[in-house]
Amino acid sequence: MEFDGRTLTALPGQSVAAALWAAGVMSWRTTRRTGRPRGAFCGTGVCFDCLITVNGRPNQRACLVPAHDGDVLTTQEGHGHADLAD
Repeated sequence: MEFDGRTLTALPGQSVAAALWAAGVMSWRTTRRTGRPRGAFCGTGVCFDCLITVNGRPNQRACLVPAHDGDVLTTQEGHGHADLAD
């Protein structure tokens, strides 16, 4: 899988968040208003701090999405809809 152009590996059954942590990546989203970095907070799918864009789909919770070979992950900025048509 790839994160912002960087090739990463994931173990079978690992979530996207766990694979990012294992690679030393602690944040993969910026907040809407202030652009502050965010990553995993609760790790159980209750909050929305770990949102990431996976294969062009924004607002995916990295702690719940299984990591797969070939996935393209990108840092999500704000609400994640900047590149989507209205």
